Amino acid sequence: MTDFPIVMGIETEYGIVRNDLQESDPVIESMELVRSYQSADLTGWLYQGEDPSLDARGFRVDNLAQDEEEKAFTRSDYKRFFSFHEMKSDRILSNGGRFYNDHTHPEFSTPESSSVMELLRYDRAGLEILLLAKKERERSLGKEGGLSLYRNNTDYHGHSYGCHENYLLPRAIPFDRIVTCCVPFLVARTVLLGAGKYGYESSEKRGYVRYQASQRADFIETLVSVDTMHCRPLVNSRDEPHADRNHFRRLHLILGDANMSEWQTAMKLGMTKLVLKGLLLEGWSPDIALEDPVESIRQVSKGLRDQPLLRLRDRQWTALDILEYYSDALEKRDLNLDPEERWILSGWREAIDQFRKEPSSLSDRIDWIAKAEMLSRFREEESLAPDDPWLQSLDLEYHNIDPDQGLFHALEESGEMLRLTGEESVREAITHPPGQGRPPVRHAIIRRFPDDVVEAGWEKIRFRSGEVVVLPLFQSCREEEIARLIERIGGLSTPHEIVEVIRPYTEGTNFQQER
Repeated sequence: MTDFPIVMGIETEYGIVRNDLQESDPVIESMELVRSYQSADLTGWLYQGEDPSLDARGFRVDNLAQDEEEKAFTRSDYKRFFSFHEMKSDRILSNGGRFYNDHTHPEFSTPESSSVMELLRYDRAGLEILLLAKKERERSLGKEGGLSLYRNNTDYHGHSYGCHENYLLPRAIPFDRIVTCCVPFLVARTVLLGAGKYGYESSEKRGYVRYQASQRADFIETLVSVDTMHCRPLVNSRDEPHADRNHFRRLHLILGDANMSEWQTAMKLGMTKLVLKGLLLEGWSPDIALEDPVESIRQVSKGLRDQPLLRLRDRQWTALDILEYYSDALEKRDLNLDPEERWILSGWREAIDQFRKEPSSLSDRIDWIAKAEMLSRFREEESLAPDDPWLQSLDLEYHNIDPDQGLFHALEESGEMLRLTGEESVREAITHPPGQGRPPVRHAIIRRFPDDVVEAGWEKIRFRSGEVVVLPLFQSCREEEIARLIERIGGLSTPHEIVEVIRPYTEGTNFQQER
């Protein structure tokens, strides 16, 4: 099944702060920021068919741990005199992505893609979209510098917000086999993918000041769960494929950090994709299992340069040993890897070797190493105590997305951090969808019938007539074929004609009447 194209996507929540006020409402601030960005195809999201309570293990939970928090948000929202849809302030963007308020955080979701480097471009374009919205919002406030936006995962007071990864897989793959195959890898990859954090926020050590590799590890509390806001899992079991559920399931991962480093974002997607495509889909199962995966990810995060031995069933390995075990398994199989996948595997192996020799040699691509060295230099220069709050402030400013203020951007601009995207390609990704898959078709339909479309989602588009078009994935279509399809859509007279145009690309019906 190595020829199965794994469609991927990233959802990133950003921290938001009003600098000109002592207190502000993050819900309203996130709403206003999203609304400030006017370049959108549509401003209505189709929630029909989404059910976060469906569990991939074969049942539906009666009540999520986050439901009570959701109800509390809703009660407070009523007091603010705006509706649920006004609160979300959804923007369906011309580049195929989504920009909206996830209650207290502005969130950007990339369009779907099967290419790691393409997805990296759109992820970077999302950061630029946040910056454009920030400038517009500050202009309306009449206060330059009135807002700060942070691409991180914590407020350092016990609250976390996520950077979620999504991977579309065949429904035929049992969920429990996904967990068995992936968990050791997901725990171990933290050593190469962490964003770094000054402080602990786990319940047993909250407030304890010490640097660690991962911002998210403190908030992982169980192996598998459908929840995302409380009792966060290593593997999320939410069963929302955003595609034909008879054929697909979506692996929704919430354990990863929001990286500033483009190399880390590319490797996060690429390494995980390779494990799914080259091992899981080929029927491979690891002969290792961690005794306590949740404790292990915290050990990896705290281990930093001196990675601890993790307890397996019959041996003890470091995170680097586990990553090497997975990369060895990939190299031993007769896989038809494309150039991008070969680059990922090569970078994976090289990073393991370099880390073992000298972790500092990776300071140009790994956030937690670059940030640790920056904080260490500053602490020595200023003769600061280990618990000086200034250090945590600098930690936060590393993630400030404003190029004039963010410490990461200073490193990237000086060439001390590796950049993989080009500015011109990122600018194009702000307004144009990818050339393949669903995003360009979805954009073409909305653009052709702007007055008829009421709401749209990843998979469905609803029209004023009540008609709903269900979009296939167009996985096997080349860019030239998608271009011809878009040209045909541009010549249609009514939305009802869409179903006949896309019928050859899908099985079953694409169209249903709903009232």
